[in-house]
Amino acid sequence: MPQAIHFISIGGSTMHNLALALQQQGYLITGSDDKIYEPSQSRLQKYGLLPPETGWFPSKIHSGLKAIVVGMHARKDNPELVKALELDLPIYSYPEFIYQQSQQKQRIVIAGSHGKTTITAMVLHTLKFHNRTFDYWIGDSIDGFDTTVKLTSGLNGSAAPIIIIEGDEYASSPIDSRPKFLHYQPHIALISGIAWDHVNTYPTWEEYVDQFESLAEAMPKAGVLIFDESDDMLDVIGQKERTDITKIPYVAHPNKIVNGQTYLITKQDRQVAVQIFGDHNMKNIAGAIAVCDRIGITEDQFYEAIPTFKGVAQRLEKIAEKGERVFYHDSAHSPAKVEAATEAVKHQYPDKRLLAVLELHPFNTLNTSFLEQYKGTLDKADTAIIYFNTNDLEGARKGDSINLKDFITAFDKSNLQAFTSITKLQNYLSQQSDKAQAFLFMGSEIVQNLDLNTIAGSL
Repeated sequence: MPQAIHFISIGGSTMHNLALALQQQGYLITGSDDKIYEPSQSRLQKYGLLPPETGWFPSKIHSGLKAIVVGMHARKDNPELVKALELDLPIYSYPEFIYQQSQQKQRIVIAGSHGKTTITAMVLHTLKFHNRTFDYWIGDSIDGFDTTVKLTSGLNGSAAPIIIIEGDEYASSPIDSRPKFLHYQPHIALISGIAWDHVNTYPTWEEYVDQFESLAEAMPKAGVLIFDESDDMLDVIGQKERTDITKIPYVAHPNKIVNGQTYLITKQDRQVAVQIFGDHNMKNIAGAIAVCDRIGITEDQFYEAIPTFKGVAQRLEKIAEKGERVFYHDSAHSPAKVEAATEAVKHQYPDKRLLAVLELHPFNTLNTSFLEQYKGTLDKADTAIIYFNTNDLEGARKGDSINLKDFITAFDKSNLQAFTSITKLQNYLSQQSDKAQAFLFMGSEIVQNLDLNTIAGSL
């Protein structure tokens, strides 16, 4: 009889992908959620896992369950979670569960404030290109992969010998505030860079950095720590006294840009055309090569695979191009990501005037100390625009005073345009068609607030 697993908050991006992966392994899956959006809803329905009605139902929790997997969307007082605790059932966050399913595998964890999804995707793309057998977990959908997670833990067929995991520093579950990446106990860990993020969970820079120090300190004997040597904080972490682990620093991969096309320069002076660009992505490539080298993929094999890597959705994703004009979207919101994306587009197209639009999110600007991190991040844009929803801001800050002037002051950029009305922003953009040739829109929700395809057409 199949082992039964119940998902509390099955509608989440990660949660529903994990549910689908376990169903494919032969587990009996049930789940609940109070809200389920697309594409989760259609995918769950396709495989018969969509709950018949939304809400929480303690009756679904019983002693016959092998495990409960709880998502971050649930609260501590969730009635299903409360009953699971009363019955003393095994309760896991999804990182805990992934670890439980991969204890017999070599675990490779890609962490960092920025670049972790792209580096993970590069490694997965390369392994698949060379027909290797592997399991994985990644935070976003990527080209060529049907799900964001694959676990071959033994119910059906042979288990993969390795698992590549994107390691998030955010809290694990409503009842476990530890960073997700601490659960994986990696044999190989890469930290791509440290730049203050998740300010609603880590209100100080020191608290945020502590999480990555804990990851490095938790490396097992004979483990491998790969890190960006150009990141000051990572250099400190990498040089800490751990003689029992191997430390591998990396820097940006040598490259050149010709007419808007980026080429990698190999040690043999070969030029390898790639579809991604920007100094941050050259660092990502170097990190991915270092990881691949440790798991049996040579540099030549990496260079063979990387030209067909299209990047990750919403990471410098090209929306449109016509004549001399080009339009990109990036989900960047934190200061380091905003600066990296803006600099990348300007460096790729130095002769084009760049218009950059940034949508700020309230939970990323909860205190003035963090807000100061945005200084200079839009300097490479010829025209810079910020937008935020004042209603969301007021709700998130719960009375803490901040206003439009605070945002403008934080960026410290002359002629910065600021909007709190999406209609006024759209009207302003409609007048910019002759003002720039390169356009960069940043923010994860800006896709919903603006019809980017229509905006791209008008620009």
